[in-house]
Amino acid sequence: MSASNYPTANPQSTPPSKDNRGIIYGVLIALLLGTWGYIIYDKSKTKEVIQQKDTQYAVLDSSKNSIQKEYDDALLRLDAMTSANSKLDSLVKTKDKDLETTKSRIKSLISKQNATAKDLAEAKKLIGDLNGKIDGYVQEIERLQGENKQLTADKAQLTTEKEQLTTTLATTETAKKDLEGKVDVGSTLVASNFQIAAINVKGNGKEKSTSVAKRADKFRVSFDVENRLATSGPKDLYVSVTNPEGKVVTEDGLGSGTFTSREEGEKSFTNKVSVDYEQGQRKSVSFDLKQTDKYKPGVYKVDVYQNGFKIGSGEVTLKKGGLFS
Repeated sequence: MSASNYPTANPQSTPPSKDNRGIIYGVLIALLLGTWGYIIYDKSKTKEVIQQKDTQYAVLDSSKNSIQKEYDDALLRLDAMTSANSKLDSLVKTKDKDLETTKSRIKSLISKQNATAKDLAEAKKLIGDLNGKIDGYVQEIERLQGENKQLTADKAQLTTEKEQLTTTLATTETAKKDLEGKVDVGSTLVASNFQIAAINVKGNGKEKSTSVAKRADKFRVSFDVENRLATSGPKDLYVSVTNPEGKVVTEDGLGSGTFTSREEGEKSFTNKVSVDYEQGQRKSVSFDLKQTDKYKPGVYKVDVYQNGFKIGSGEVTLKKGGLFS
């Protein structure tokens, strides 16, 4: 055998193995640094989100406070106007249900612990609606006040016109009464041809004039009446007979009573005679007066009144008379 077929007495040496710890350390360090970097990044992002949330909360809180102030201002405005204006207060009270619904919803939205932007936006819109309603109420009151002022002005004008008409009417009424008074006075009948006679009635009914008291059974009065202004129709004549003792003869059987004289006041009358007068015509009047008591000697006076005025008078004297009178 040749020497080349046998292993050599000195075997080949194994190359030394490489040291990997540095690589492992480097990888671990890199992973550690990456983790810390992620943690730092994540923390930074979280902080940023928190800051954004804080900013949003601050904005919402500021908006909430602003909306709360708008709401409070609207309520103060409404209260102030209703307190100062009874008509507005009455108008608002008729809308109480609608107003209370709106106010309740606004209060609910802005009182939320975690009110959202949407909640606040709705509240802001409702406050705008509330202010719009208040403006509408004010405009309505201003319109009503304008109408009231016009009505007041119209009333004042009508009052002035009424006063003027009243004055004119009073003047006219006075003139009318004055004219009526003049016509009334002017329409009083005028008596003429006044005659009075004592009449003795015989047993057979025949009549004869007498001047003796014990023979007188009645008085016959006659006269004419006339007045162009007196209207046609019945005219009352009040006849007053005064006896020799100066007393007016009054008897129930004669229909005696009292009347008002324009010149002498309240007067007694013996008898009332109604005359049917025709305007513009002269009318003859004749009537008898018979008293229950016997006639006494002396002067009897007869006065005739119409329309409160004495229109005629006359006298008749009755004598005592002798034994054979």
